[in-house]
Amino acid sequence: MSSSSERPQNSGPFRIGDRVQLTGPKGKRNTITLESGRQFHTHKGMIDHDDVIGRPDGSVITNSAGLDYLALRPLLIDFAMSMPRGAAIIYPKDAAQILAQADIFPGATVVEAGVGSGALSLWLLRALGPAGTLTSFERREEFAAVARGNVATFTGVDPSNWTITVGDLAEELPNAAPRASVDRVVLDMLAPWECLDVVSDALVAGGVLLCYVATVTQLSRVAEAIRDSGLYTNPESTETMVRGWHVEGLAVRPEHRMIGHTGFLITARRLAPGAVLPELKRRASKSDFSADDVEVWTPGALGQRTVSEKSLRKRVRAAEAGAEASKSRDLGESAPPVADAPDDEH
Repeated sequence: MSSSSERPQNSGPFRIGDRVQLTGPKGKRNTITLESGRQFHTHKGMIDHDDVIGRPDGSVITNSAGLDYLALRPLLIDFAMSMPRGAAIIYPKDAAQILAQADIFPGATVVEAGVGSGALSLWLLRALGPAGTLTSFERREEFAAVARGNVATFTGVDPSNWTITVGDLAEELPNAAPRASVDRVVLDMLAPWECLDVVSDALVAGGVLLCYVATVTQLSRVAEAIRDSGLYTNPESTETMVRGWHVEGLAVRPEHRMIGHTGFLITARRLAPGAVLPELKRRASKSDFSADDVEVWTPGALGQRTVSEKSLRKRVRAAEAGAEASKSRDLGESAPPVADAPDDEH
């Protein structure tokens, strides 16, 4: 992904090691990793992997019971929603807005924290292109392992323009990025205001800081911290919601389900050294926070689900196995078996 010698984007006939999304008659999707000699089983028949290998993308495969399945390589949006997860992912709707609002461009130098399961890392790497660099920070080694596996599974390589540092951003960033050397910083963490000092040192003048936060309390606190620093333009906050539509002839209506609130995006740009932002006319707001305010948005107080250690170890193994299978494509190596699972189980 970072040099001409690395594997190109997936295209052409299906190969051993490719991930294939099989969509059945009722629209249920299953993603499998192709291995010669293996079979994909359902309660209504099976499909030999060898019947898929060599077929062009977009083929229709008939299983042993006579049912037709559409075979497609998963798009990044499909992969992100079905890949093994350590931490919760950033949804594609938010990832798209992050790329736009942070103005991620080919060749940029980008810092990301935390990496979670690697979904946003994949979007960032694609937008940066081979000339850009992505430096990611993650506090937990298990989450970093899942992210490495997921990125390698989708791309087929370990991108040479991507590094993950396991540790605290506030402590590690000064060692990883010289002063005024980073174009964009994307923070997906509980308390981004705690890292403003080191982030501000690393950002170039005019660089973009983008924070992804889940609650209004976090949103308010990070906005006031950005203003109080005096180092940024006035922050702008947004929320993205996506509603699908059912369209069949004249039967046109909104879908019954939609992706509502997942998080807020707040962006600001780094001022030049010594620059003072002109005062904005706005009503005074209460910007003082106490320890009690912090407790309001902690994961425990919000009732967020946590991943058990046993489940997390299983997801690490699944991500690493998928990565090995993907990286061994066309190399004649024997990749470890990868368990197939319906996409809606992740």
